Amino acid sequence: MNPYLSFVNGGCKPAFDLYQAVFGATCVFAHTYADSPMAEHAPDGDASRIMHATLRFPDGALLMGADMSEAHARPFGGFSLSVNAPTPEDAERWFNGISAGGQVTMPLEKTFWAERFGMCIDRFGVPWMISVEHGKEA
Repeated sequence: MNPYLSFVNGGCKPAFDLYQAVFGATCVFAHTYADSPMAEHAPDGDASRIMHATLRFPDGALLMGADMSEAHARPFGGFSLSVNAPTPEDAERWFNGISAGGQVTMPLEKTFWAERFGMCIDRFGVPWMISVEHGKEA
């Protein structure tokens, strides 16, 4: 199963650029409305917006997304993207990068169930959970 995020206001490209920078993901596909026969159906009339994009994370996981018109988009809620970092240092770097300009809902810290765990909402409104399993101490 691969998550698919729908963005409004042209948020797909800047969000996916952030996810590539923070997590080292690779864009394997990105197509704008202008690149398709559907240019006249672009959200808010902006054919440069993303019709479909796919990121591949270093562990092979995929994240897909697109820009939608406000009439077709649903607010983010009821889910979080959860990422398991290999080390506490990676978790700190990822958490700081993804939460920048957003909202930290639970600081990244040691818990009884994880070496590190934290939650945030990125500046695009996407909720994230970053964790490191016990036994992965620095």
